[in-house]
Amino acid sequence: MWHRIAAFVIKFRVFLLLLLLAITGFMGYKASKVELSYDSTGAIPTNNPKFLEYQEFRKQFGQDGTMMVVGVQTDHFFEPAFFDAYTKLVHQLEQVPAVENVLSIPTSINLVKDTVNNRLTVVKLTNGTGTITNTDTIASTFLNLPFYRGLLYNADTKAYMMALYINKDVLASKGRKKVINDIHKLCEAFSKNEKVEMHYSGLPYIRTEVGNKIESEMRMFLLLSFALTAVILMLFFRSAVAVVASMLVVAVGVVWSIGTITLLSYKITLLTALIPPLVVVIGIPNCVYFLNKYHTEYSKYGNKARALLRMVDRMGIVTLFTNLTAAIGFGVFFFTKSKILKEFGLVAGINILSLFFISLVFLPALFSYLPAPKTKHTNYLESGWLHNILTTLTNWVFNKRPWIYCCSLIVVAVSVMGLLRLKTVGFVVDDLPKKDKIYTDLKFFEQHFHGVMPLEIVVDTKRKNGAVSLPVMQKIDALSLYLQRFPELGHALSVVDGIKFARQAYYDGDSSSFGVPNMLDGAFLQPYLKTQSSTGSGSKNMFAKLLSSFMDSTKQKARISINMADVGSVVLPKLLDSIRPKTYEIFDTSKYNVTFTGSSIIFLEGSKFIINSLRDSLVLAFIMIFGCMIALFYSWRILIISLVVNIIPLLATAGIMGWVGIPIKPSTVLVFSVALGITIDVTIRFLVSYKQELERHKEDVPSTVRRTIFDTGLSIIYTSLILIAGFGVFALSNFDGTKSLGYLTSLTLLLAMITNLTLQPAMLLWLNKAGRGKSTTWMVENEEEDDTEEAEKLLR
Repeated sequence: MWHRIAAFVIKFRVFLLLLLLAITGFMGYKASKVELSYDSTGAIPTNNPKFLEYQEFRKQFGQDGTMMVVGVQTDHFFEPAFFDAYTKLVHQLEQVPAVENVLSIPTSINLVKDTVNNRLTVVKLTNGTGTITNTDTIASTFLNLPFYRGLLYNADTKAYMMALYINKDVLASKGRKKVINDIHKLCEAFSKNEKVEMHYSGLPYIRTEVGNKIESEMRMFLLLSFALTAVILMLFFRSAVAVVASMLVVAVGVVWSIGTITLLSYKITLLTALIPPLVVVIGIPNCVYFLNKYHTEYSKYGNKARALLRMVDRMGIVTLFTNLTAAIGFGVFFFTKSKILKEFGLVAGINILSLFFISLVFLPALFSYLPAPKTKHTNYLESGWLHNILTTLTNWVFNKRPWIYCCSLIVVAVSVMGLLRLKTVGFVVDDLPKKDKIYTDLKFFEQHFHGVMPLEIVVDTKRKNGAVSLPVMQKIDALSLYLQRFPELGHALSVVDGIKFARQAYYDGDSSSFGVPNMLDGAFLQPYLKTQSSTGSGSKNMFAKLLSSFMDSTKQKARISINMADVGSVVLPKLLDSIRPKTYEIFDTSKYNVTFTGSSIIFLEGSKFIINSLRDSLVLAFIMIFGCMIALFYSWRILIISLVVNIIPLLATAGIMGWVGIPIKPSTVLVFSVALGITIDVTIRFLVSYKQELERHKEDVPSTVRRTIFDTGLSIIYTSLILIAGFGVFALSNFDGTKSLGYLTSLTLLLAMITNLTLQPAMLLWLNKAGRGKSTTWMVENEEEDDTEEAEKLLR
């Protein structure tokens, strides 16, 4: 069959090249339309109960992750010059498109009792015009308002914060970059003029900055992976033509991969951004296998046409199955229920398989029009240092098999012990270095304001206007006071805080009156809750919006909004479990429904789901890949060998993670499925060559094993080095998770290369002693058949 396919590819190479060019042009057009994704909920299935609760919350109260915070720490905040400059900065930020509101000290409001009209008047602390000089009065008034304590300032540490609420539609588009950049530029100008450091955080800022890093790293990884693989190929083949041809193959693959993202109506995420450099890394071995076979056949027979025909004939099945297993390793993610993993799995699987067809068409067609390789281009086949390495490995296999088995058992034992030490944990920003400003700024807000990650508690009173009843408000206040006991939780804001603010105003601004109304003063306070602005409708609407945003339209549900620290996926469930008993004690579950939701909950659920999905997909990948092995070799003994040879590197990597304290999280658990799909390629390459050689050596297993080590060892070592170097590029990432993916996958590939060239041939020799299975010669054709005339005819 493969002989006919080889003949077809060479005979119709012009048509196939034009078709390849047309598809690449179309994919290039699609690739130019690719966009970044800013959706943070793609990790969790849409039918997940937590996700449904979150969507219901967003429907009733709006998006909770639209707040960006800017902080500063200074002893001179209320000095006239500084406060005036800060006020001007706030007003500049209010003018940034898509910034809907700025909650800050200069824009904060006070409520003043109007006894004549029986109402509360909303008064801004600053009028927003002219130079501000009365900062002592402003400071005295503001610091007397407990409503803002812990919300906009920390009196003990002299830290001050402003919150910018950004339009949710803009945050879901590429326009968010400009908005965040404009805010950052204005704040940095203020920072430079006033000689203070500004701190930035909040989900809009974190997601945008992370997105920017993804975009820049995607370009960097592509360039580095191209450069590294080109250098290694040049050292290998000593031929610029071979290097350029290989680079063209992977370049086409990259274009197709980015085009596929757009074609499927996907966007670039942290995972799909890895696909183009992965295509480069995985595509190069295809070129090495094909070109190595081409050079080997040409060196043997000295005929270019015959070498090209045999290149496709002999290596077609090997490359198909190596790409197929790699595609399965990635493609199994499509069968999870996570949107982000589905997208990654489908795009990666399709394009890794596409690399086979690209290399199958492009390489023989291109080299059919190029001159035959020169002697210097095939000298690598007799590389002295590689020959010495392969000789050493062969001696180990034939003379020191017990040592190979013992070392393997020791590695397994130590790895299992390390495996038992593995922990599962995830943080919103844990993939960033501890010195990165995004991380250090988040810690600034955690230190001074207990964090900025949104946690929402929704109390359903099950009756209209129940949220504004005095007993419910007292219960909400009691829960808010209880939450202050937890250092991980910041200021809890609810409609009750607005009512307490109004009560303080009713008692002429006495801060000791900042509390929930009782039965007596509640009746007197009721008429005053109709506010009137003394400085225009904006401040009135601000207070009214504050109250309405914490209740639904029927006033049946009340919302308690809490800023919290990024405590991680281990601590957060424990924290919620600590809060729930008291919550259900305050709010009787027979009368109230209490829901815990918000972006923090969704992150936790998404992180857990991704880890579980990746574990499940790893099992599925094992089943599918080894199903391919059975279909290819028809031998359960071969299956056992390939299983052992590939499990040991994965087990060793997991053990090392446990010993050095690298936790299981979405970015690190991805290593195992990726590595399995790639390492099995080496196994298939070795075993196919072994089966092809077995008949030629008249079923002489020792001779066949020896020949196979020398025939395949060269390409296995070089492709492994290329893959190791390619994945090693990811170690330069700013994200710890991507770094882990890089060096852990590289480590796994290195171990897989060793086991495939030592343990695997050793076990094949053991298999010969134990009794061979059914001979599998279906893929072997008569090596000595002279197909030179046919090949020459096809090239005409």
